[in-house]
Amino acid sequence: MQIRSEHITGFVVGIGAAAAGFYYYKKNQPQVDAFLRKHGIELPAGGTADTGSMTIEQLIAEKETLEDLIAEREYAASQAAAEAQAAPEPEAPKAAPRKKAAPKKAKA
Repeated sequence: MQIRSEHITGFVVGIGAAAAGFYYYKKNQPQVDAFLRKHGIELPAGGTADTGSMTIEQLIAEKETLEDLIAEREYAASQAAAEAQAAPEPEAPKAAPRKKAAPKKAKA
């Protein structure tokens, strides 16, 4: 099946509709999220916590969580770097020598 102009038009219209939907969702996100929650669809909070209203204990807990995440990512990066240095370069497979075919004898 060949790609025709109808396919391209449909693709562009689809991308435009998705972009418009995302724009209007972000513009009205609190109302849309409240509507979805009212109808039983649970949505994650998404990091919308206001750090200005947090208590000292909550801030310290958040700080420790972030420090743990940073340590895990640094450890994973160092392990990946160590594995990359320790891994030898793979050798290219050697081609097996070809056997020469015996010349065919002409039938007389």
